[in-house]
Amino acid sequence: MSAPADTTDTKEIPEATVLFAGDSGDGMQITGSQFTLASAYAQNDLATLPDYPAEIRAPAGTTFGVSAFQLHFGAEEVRTPGEKVDLLVAMNAAALKVHLHRVRPGGTIIVNVNAFEEKDLTKADLDQNPLTDGTLDDYQVQEVPLTEITREALSDTDLSLQKVDRSKNMFALGLALWMYSRPVEPAQEWIREKFGDKPAIRDANLTVLEKGFHYGETVDAIGTRYEVNEAAMAPGTYRAVRGAEALALGLVAASVKSDLRLFYGSYPITPASDILHELSEHKNFGVITFQAEDEIAAATSALGASFGGDLGVCATSGPGVALKTETIGLGVMTELPLVVIDMQRGGPSTGLPTKPEQGDLLQAVYGRNGEAPLPVLAATSPGDCFHTAYEACRIAVKYRTPVLVLADGYLGNGSEAWRIPDTDTLPAFDVDFETEATERTMHKDQDGNDQFLPYVRDPETLARAWARPGTPDLEHRLGGLEKEHQTGNVSYDAENHQKMVEIRAQKVQNVTQDIPPTQVYGHSDGDLLVLGWGSTKGAIEEATERAVDRGRRVGSVVLRHVWPLPADLADVLGRFDHVLVPELNNGQLIRVLRDQYPNRDFTPLNKIQGRPFRAEEIVEKIGSLLGRPAPA
Repeated sequence: MSAPADTTDTKEIPEATVLFAGDSGDGMQITGSQFTLASAYAQNDLATLPDYPAEIRAPAGTTFGVSAFQLHFGAEEVRTPGEKVDLLVAMNAAALKVHLHRVRPGGTIIVNVNAFEEKDLTKADLDQNPLTDGTLDDYQVQEVPLTEITREALSDTDLSLQKVDRSKNMFALGLALWMYSRPVEPAQEWIREKFGDKPAIRDANLTVLEKGFHYGETVDAIGTRYEVNEAAMAPGTYRAVRGAEALALGLVAASVKSDLRLFYGSYPITPASDILHELSEHKNFGVITFQAEDEIAAATSALGASFGGDLGVCATSGPGVALKTETIGLGVMTELPLVVIDMQRGGPSTGLPTKPEQGDLLQAVYGRNGEAPLPVLAATSPGDCFHTAYEACRIAVKYRTPVLVLADGYLGNGSEAWRIPDTDTLPAFDVDFETEATERTMHKDQDGNDQFLPYVRDPETLARAWARPGTPDLEHRLGGLEKEHQTGNVSYDAENHQKMVEIRAQKVQNVTQDIPPTQVYGHSDGDLLVLGWGSTKGAIEEATERAVDRGRRVGSVVLRHVWPLPADLADVLGRFDHVLVPELNNGQLIRVLRDQYPNRDFTPLNKIQGRPFRAEEIVEKIGSLLGRPAPA
């Protein structure tokens, strides 16, 4: 069923932001995901922001139980999930209360009027009905008896009332698809596949979806439809990808390119669990997934896999990083490749398990006992999660070191239009196992016996020799006690300890030779540089573009390689008068920068609200820093 061709009033717009909000049981994540899929089929660029409640079973109708899904799609490049919402679909009073402030003046609000009874207002802690007290006077409001229509449409089925009501999100989806001229076929196909073994539920959802799609044509109040043309994108094959999926696919690509078996040890934790779910679907690539009994077992199993000659990976979120710390330190000492993915969330402790935050940077760079440096990478978008995971695996193997990858809930749950890469264009991933005794890796011990030297190093990278256990003549031991240079024997010698500490530190610094030249977005020199890391990239680049359009000489850099810092970063900093550092924390990268560049001033911009930056927040700070108002 395609969009009708006889629509009388269709307005072409360059982009739009849509927000679906309701109870956890209202299926808002499914609704948003299907609208996203339709926008991908319409060949729009897009970015999403799923917003989950922290409560697993919050009381229905309460504000802390609201689940939401925001989508920004357009015919132009889309970098963020949107500043202000053009369409809010509120399934109940609590959803309207929580998200009304995000709707632009004049924006459209569709409310399920059946969920605004006195009991619904009480649950939402509302003294008056916002539908009648003037609260919505500045918006275009469509009061739709959504629950009532769904029940009428399915009145001749044998489904329980509960199952009937759970179908009402499909009505909301159908109406939103109609309003924005989205194709409905992808949602129909998804329903048929999802509920293929439950024909009654399948048919009910298809019926209600069609009802919603046609509702807009039959209601005069909804007189305008919108159309967003295809985005001008580079040639290639695209799909909508979530960050968690992209991380998993990047790990699989690294396994295939390196010819190393991928072992993934994991303990379920929000929002990292989706990586395990995705990887478990790729056993055809030889992937081994292991759901451990705790975070420590997940990390140690992955390190054990690396000792055995596999590509050992684990992931976690929040407090799980702390539990893996001892194993990460063991990986530093044994100098084995290990990739640890940290899907950051609000903290401390359990904190805000469903909300994004960049609170783990200092822990990633410094948070281990003793001198235990390791490279830290940060993904910058859902699609970039693929390349960051691949690069982390490559560095871990090349330099024989644990590598920590920082993502967050915004990236992991969010999605974007992603061009599927040609695997032939990925960086080479060669693995140099020691397979036989050579003059370089062997010496005579004190008894005259040949002994393998596991800590003989590559002169360029300082990576130690890596031999699979069981390789003839290359027997060796590894462990957490300090190692003697080259032999790997346990050593308490003072000079040897200092030498090994310095070697391990230099090895990590050598990773800078793999970091490409720093690219500056906007002006390459000027008044101000916006410097960030990770998931702030979209908002930072959008803010940079707006500032440049307003006559500012502003550039921006968003780091993927957070530690060690790029070798040319000092030169880039020197080309700007001011440096602004936006972070979703209380100032962590800025501490690293002040340590590395003590003679340079940095200005923080911190946000710790469980939400990503809006580009305008950064633009406003730029204007404040430069001391003059931005031109209109």
